[in-house]
Amino acid sequence: MSAGTFTPRPGAAPVSRMILAQTALETRMLLRNGEQLLLTVIIPALLLVLFSAVDIIDVGTGKSVDFLAPGILALAVMSTAFTGQAIATGFDRRYGVLKRLGASPLPRWALMAAKTLSVLVTEVLQIALLTVIAFALGWSPHGNPLSAVLLVLLGTAAFSGLGLLMAGTLRAEATLAAANLVFLLLLVGGGVIVPLDKFPGAVQSVLGLLPVSALSDGLREVLQHGAALPWGDAAILAVWAVLGLGAAARWFRWE
Repeated sequence: MSAGTFTPRPGAAPVSRMILAQTALETRMLLRNGEQLLLTVIIPALLLVLFSAVDIIDVGTGKSVDFLAPGILALAVMSTAFTGQAIATGFDRRYGVLKRLGASPLPRWALMAAKTLSVLVTEVLQIALLTVIAFALGWSPHGNPLSAVLLVLLGTAAFSGLGLLMAGTLRAEATLAAANLVFLLLLVGGGVIVPLDKFPGAVQSVLGLLPVSALSDGLREVLQHGAALPWGDAAILAVWAVLGLGAAARWFRWE
């Protein structure tokens, strides 16, 4: 046995390993949170089943589920990347979790990367579940799946930036109230369930610039109508992503 067999080797783990460990922790915490599961999984699934099975809103020609499924997928992305992340990060900031983690060997950028990866993992689970439900309801998607994936990634970036901006600038209680209020308002006015053409013309123009409207319409163009990548909707999401992430990086407060 050599003298150095049991010699301690202090030091931080590789950044990649720290990010993966933090991602796994963030994901487990999210999946154990009943309130977050209600927001990110149960509500979108119930809305998909209810409005597909009951003819409440006129969605035009074709099956209701073909119109609703893309919008519900957009809602799921928003609920996780924006609402859920804003609330969780806001309370992490309030209780000093972010401050303590910021003083650990895990770099701050790596912590944000881990939170983003946790959002993506959760979205994969959400989309898989909602897709199974939609197929059971008779959904017949079309188009290039890669275009849909790109739109989801752009939407995730846009909503993550806005969620982090809110969590890093407002008090936790204000973030909780504001994030849930925005979720409800965009659920009604973001083209998720109610088609935008049901609103007055001037209102349509404004609502069409919202990230959830761009993501809903973009996914609908691809998955319902079989279109190629809708560049207009993708551009709107890209602008929101740049503005949101840039503002979050500039004004996010760790304490």
